[in-house]
Amino acid sequence: MERMPYATDLSDERWALIEPLVTAWKQERVARSATGDPGSCDLREVVNALLYQNRTGCQWRLLPHDLPAWSAVFYYFTLWRQDGLDQRIQEILRCQVRERARRLEDPSLVIIDTQSVRVAAGVPKETTGLDANKRRPAGSGDSPSTCWA
Repeated sequence: MERMPYATDLSDERWALIEPLVTAWKQERVARSATGDPGSCDLREVVNALLYQNRTGCQWRLLPHDLPAWSAVFYYFTLWRQDGLDQRIQEILRCQVRERARRLEDPSLVIIDTQSVRVAAGVPKETTGLDANKRRPAGSGDSPSTCWA
């Protein structure tokens, strides 16, 4: 019996984009392993579990029981992080999302918050701008707190 899909599950189209990477990674791991055992985990379901965990922020042990065992999901997550596969998957999916939105594949703008700029070493005080929350020059030393004395 098939499980009901979660909102975070990969579409067939997105799975088709990353499946060659995941399959190649698995074949390489099997070739390097001492036993040559490919394992019995469905890697698409592992990716679905990772997407679920990432979206919901649930603890590993609280992954739903109709997804692969949390220990298997965490095992693959750790290996993929070590091998850089997670970054390659993220890059492919990011490019697809940006392409659909008719944007360039690589972002052309980076946003840095004022706190990061203000405390950065070597940044002149006059270039820090305004803190939008206080409507005063950032780093002015004025405290917005109430005096209780």
